[in-house]
Amino acid sequence: MARVPSAVVAATGLVGGYGVARWTKKRQLGGAVLAVAGAAAAQQWRSRAGGKAAGALTAAYVAAFAGSHPLAKKVGAWPAVLGVAGAVAAASWAVADRKA
Repeated sequence: MARVPSAVVAATGLVGGYGVARWTKKRQLGGAVLAVAGAAAAQQWRSRAGGKAAGALTAAYVAAFAGSHPLAKKVGAWPAVLGVAGAVAAASWAVADRKA
């Protein structure tokens, strides 16, 4: 079975969580998508790059989610979500996926 890069899992969690919340109008459901993908990415980060890197990338994931809200007021919701998802994906690839 092909291995899905953690960068893809993390970016999908951020974009998918927002999309689900927006389209279903159920923020809790979007939060569940965000949390499940974040937990899956964190597990991959831990196994591929170690605990410290996993902690830092998890903090970046949470900060990206939180930071997308004020950013959305300046650039719009989708551009903000896509921007932070790209940033987290890039960090995830650099720290955990590039070595694989």
